[in-house]
Formats: sequence, C-alpha cells, structure tokens
Amino acid sequence: MILNKYLFLLIVMCIVATMAMAQQPTPAPTATPSAGSQQQPDNANSDSKNQKIPTVRVRTDEVNVVFTVVDKDGRFVRDLKQDQFRILDNKLPPRQTMNFAAQTDLPLHVGLLIDASNSIRDRFQFEKEAASEFLYEIIRPKADKAFVLAFDETWDVTQDFTGDIDKLRTGVKVIKAGGGTAMWDSVYFACRDKLMKEPSSGAVRRAIILISDGEDNLSRVYRDEAIDMAQRAGVIVYTISTSLVEKHTKGDDDLRKLADATGGRAFFPEKLDDVVAAFSDIQEELRSQYMISYRPDQFVANGQFRPIQIMTASKKYKVRAKKGYYVSKQ
Repeated sequence: MILNKYLFLLIVMCIVATMAMAQQPTPAPTATPSAGSQQQPDNANSDSKNQKIPTVRVRTDEVNVVFTVVDKDGRFVRDLKQDQFRILDNKLPPRQTMNFAAQTDLPLHVGLLIDASNSIRDRFQFEKEAASEFLYEIIRPKADKAFVLAFDETWDVTQDFTGDIDKLRTGVKVIKAGGGTAMWDSVYFACRDKLMKEPSSGAVRRAIILISDGEDNLSRVYRDEAIDMAQRAGVIVYTISTSLVEKHTKGDDDLRKLADATGGRAFFPEKLDDVVAAFSDIQEELRSQYMISYRPDQFVANGQFRPIQIMTASKKYKVRAKKGYYVSKQ
C-alpha cells in the first residue's frame, strides 16, 4: 500500500516536470554575418518607404564683401573696375571671383540704435531729431527697411522693421532717457535677432547706426563677442559718439574698434551741427559702396576666423571693409 502511494507521487512529479519544460521558450539561433554583410539595427524595416531619408549637408564657401573706397581727401570713389583691386582671403588670393559690382542701389536693412542712458542727456533731444531726419532721407519706403532700438540698462525696440517713415520717426520720438548702459548687449541682439533673421528676397546691405558715448557698464556680452556677432551677420556698423569729454576715452576706442572691424566708420562730433554732418556722410556712403563675391582658396569649414584684405592698385585710394569673417563649422 505504501509502495503504491510512493509510485503515484513519483508519476505525478514526472508529469509536472515534463509540462514545465514544454512551456520554456526555445532560444533563437545566433546568426553569424557572412563576410561583406552588414547587420541591421533592431528597428530596421525592409520596406524602403519606411526607411529614413539621409540628411545631406551642403557647404557654402561663397564670400560676399561690401566695401567703400575713398581718396586722400576722403571723397568717395565710385568708378573703379574689378581689375583695380587685389583681395587676400586668409592671406591667399580667391580661387574664383563670382561677381563684382558697384552696389549703389542695394536695398538697405538698417538698425538705428540710440543710447538712452543718463550719460547722454545733454545732447539727447538734438540727436533724436537728427536721427529722425536721417531716416527720412535714407529710407526708401518700397525698397528699404529700418528698426529703432533704444537702450539703457536693457534694450527696447520702439519700432520694428518697416519702410514707413512716420512709424520710424515716432519710434525715435517716444524714446526716454533712462539709467545705466548695456551697449554691447544691444549691438549683439540687433545683429543676431534682428538683422540676421530679417527675411529678404535678394541681396541686401545690413547696417547699424549706433549713437552712444561708448561707455558700457551693464552688458553681459563682452565687446569682442558683439563685434564677432556683427561680423557673422554681415553688418556694417557706423558709430556716432555723444561724448562731451575733450580728452580721448575708452568709450571712443571701443566705438572706433567696432566700426573698423565691420567696415564702417566712427564719428566724433565736436559740436551739435557735426552730428547732422555725420548722418549725411553715412547716408552718402551707404549708396557709394562696392560688392564682390568670391570663393576662397583652401577653404575649410572649421568655424575659424578668416581675415580679409582689399587693396587698390593706387596708393592714393583707401579701402574700408570688414576685417574678416567666420566660416560655419560642419
């Protein structure tokens, strides 16, 4: 009797063990790729319509430079030909010149940046009136656009891009004098977020007219960062100093460096009437420039700065152009 019980239990245990083994999954065989074959990722789909389209990156190495030529008396020279210029890009002649022209009628995208800090109160109203008149003279409503930006401890776009002269003049009129000065922040913002991003249907000339004493005490952006951004955006910067100090100041140096690095000019009016003359000179220069586009030699998309030199065959002429440009990094 006891033997029959043990036999029964043994049979039951064997049946349970057999059922458990039958429920275990059978491991899949490991495939060994043959020579020259390529393993596919787990989510690969053999249906070609579900496969990802590869991203194609196209590198552009065409450089556009706007520049001005003046004689020894500072008069603009507008009738020079391509063969009267020599260009060095990163100390090498261009591999190929694509286009050359006197761009007197190129559409303008202009940013008027007005220092509204306490340091410029003495000339503030007169400079606003001169700036308003400048916009009236330079902006062609159907071809050009401008915006007005005031800055003290921060910036304020009092009038966004428009060709409407009345709106622009109102944008200048409403500016009120404030507190500290964040000039470099304002230049950086104007280049990166306004002039660089404003759409255009063709080639345009981007410029900033900066009215300030150059004394910055609140910016988070450094001077060199603002200059770099202006160069990246292809913006020519003209500066008009509001300083009433007779001696040379650090602000004067900074305004000159900003203008020189971008191919513009720095103006230091000694009296109020000189401010009007500075605006007049800027207006004439913006309509008296050359443009050349070329492909540089030994171009590498490495994010580095490439210096530019433009020279004329005659030593009696002087060329004003940006000092160089940054290539995109790929």
